[in-house]
Amino acid sequence: MKLRDIVKNLEILECTAPLDTEISGVSYDSRVTRPGDLFVAIKGFEADGHKFIPKAVERGAAAVLCEDAPTDGTPYVRVADCRLGLAYASRELFGNPAKRMTLIGITGTSGKTTSSYLIKHMLEAKLGAKVGLIGTNGNMIGDELIHSEHTTPESYELNKLFDAMANAGCTHVVMEVSSHALALERVAGIHFDVGEFTNLSQDHLDLHGTMEEYAAAKRKLFSQCTVGCLNADDKWTPFMLEGAQCRTMTFSAETNDADLTAKDIRMSAAGVRFAAVYKDELALTKLAIPGIFSVHNALGAIAVGLALGMSLADCCDAMTTAKGVKGRVELVPTDGDYNIIIDYSHKPGALETVLKTLRPVTTGRLVCIFGCGGDRDKLKRPLMGAIAADNADLVIVTSDNPRTEDPEEIIREITEGMKNKRTPKKVICDRVEAIHWAIDNARPGDVILLAGKGHEDYQVVGHEKRHMDEREIVADWLEQRKHRA
Repeated sequence: MKLRDIVKNLEILECTAPLDTEISGVSYDSRVTRPGDLFVAIKGFEADGHKFIPKAVERGAAAVLCEDAPTDGTPYVRVADCRLGLAYASRELFGNPAKRMTLIGITGTSGKTTSSYLIKHMLEAKLGAKVGLIGTNGNMIGDELIHSEHTTPESYELNKLFDAMANAGCTHVVMEVSSHALALERVAGIHFDVGEFTNLSQDHLDLHGTMEEYAAAKRKLFSQCTVGCLNADDKWTPFMLEGAQCRTMTFSAETNDADLTAKDIRMSAAGVRFAAVYKDELALTKLAIPGIFSVHNALGAIAVGLALGMSLADCCDAMTTAKGVKGRVELVPTDGDYNIIIDYSHKPGALETVLKTLRPVTTGRLVCIFGCGGDRDKLKRPLMGAIAADNADLVIVTSDNPRTEDPEEIIREITEGMKNKRTPKKVICDRVEAIHWAIDNARPGDVILLAGKGHEDYQVVGHEKRHMDEREIVADWLEQRKHRA
């Protein structure tokens, strides 16, 4: 492919590279640059790609896309934003593969993963579609699971994945679209047939600074889609609708003032039941995941189906056969009259939601084990401490992914939010020990919530990723208890 075809959608400030240069690939990491690549010099949070231009050229890069012009004679194309440049160059390299499929994007603080699995199931069950999935729990091409490092991959990997999905026969793709992806232009140049907004609560302020900036990043999705489906019960939805360049459909579990509503909601430990109402139609449905958030997740999935032209009856019927998602209100086996639930609730809003969901179905104590991630938003730590103390009967503060921070300092910041709270708390820094202690001290009717890790089977300490699966920890300890008895 000629360089002119790779950069044709970019606003070029300066160009010294011949536009008829043959380009065989695109790279943004000099360590994997191959002969004939266009090397994109991205200014990252920890390193500036411009410093690695000589290395990329040494490895055979045919030209460089940059923001600062090299002075050593390297042929370059200079643009204002290399992240944007990487997105468009990657799209052209793979021939805009997303355009070959129906694309659904989901953004919001919580509920993205569950919503994506519900939509995938609905499309497969009722349309017989082969569906690609991109998200927190990994990527899928049909039933094939592919590991991923980010909720939304970098733009080059994303377009490469789209290409693989299209070539594998996928007709639809459901993807989580993170605020990082929107802010850092990972989905630039991608058009979504349907976009969904789930909700917004405090998170990622280490990147965005303020809630308004966080929301503004999410809102970008609705300038890139044909139809937007939005949760009318969330206070940030009017903000999301400002300047929306798409048709919109709202859904609500709390009001009649929405396009799609839920009536006669019934909740139990086994899940939720309700009647979905759209225009003059009504259909009964259920979802085997407890909590009011499950009603919102189901409504969002149904709204997406309606936006794609599916019938209300088919959408609702699909929800009744949908299964839960690993690490999302996941019940794990125990050895007694108590329950252990694993959930990915690592944000204030998500933690509060899952605790309030479990409260009505808890006959004993509601025990919350959680920590906060290191090198992430510090403002949420005392807030999450307060939420845990306000909604649980016993709080065990432990370590999550401390990364390069001192885990005990993270815990201290969490417990600052628990001052003047009467709820008993216990600090056990080692997460494995915390889980063991909770099991050993469980009482009949207790619900023990392991919050924060969810689907993750590792813990990040320093720069090291160590294997740690909470399901295995529980199972191993129960086995040891059995042999000790």
